Amino acid sequence: MRVDLFGLVMEAPSVTFYLWSPWRCSAIEHKLFDALKTVANVSIEAAPDEVRMHITENKSWRSALQNLSRVLKGWQEEATDGGKDERRSWRWLLEADTDASGYDMQGEKTSIWAYLRLSIDRGGPGEAEKGEDIDLNGFGVQVWGNKE
Repeated sequence: MRVDLFGLVMEAPSVTFYLWSPWRCSAIEHKLFDALKTVANVSIEAAPDEVRMHITENKSWRSALQNLSRVLKGWQEEATDGGKDERRSWRWLLEADTDASGYDMQGEKTSIWAYLRLSIDRGGPGEAEKGEDIDLNGFGVQVWGNKE
């Protein structure tokens, strides 16, 4: 399957979305995961401490990414609705670890992980800006490496 993450294109057998420790996750992490439940051709796997959603089709990936973007854009627009002096933004953080043979620290084939970081900048004219970065530690995306 072809995984296109805003211009970064990878070939992968599947993608898995994670919601870790759902009872501790923030409302936006739940919103993101709930938006994925409407995507066609996904399989959901619930464990006691996490929920996983697996995607193996291009069309489902594109739909999932579009749904995530809509939730995040809605979160951005909430800042302007209440007349607040607040600017919100978000970005994807990518991470991978590998040894010289192409395996991660658990002995599995290397994969790419994507996490979200939210940024909130507060302050108006004449005020010092106060910025805050929030890592969504309860939500993650794993782009699997080939199992060859």
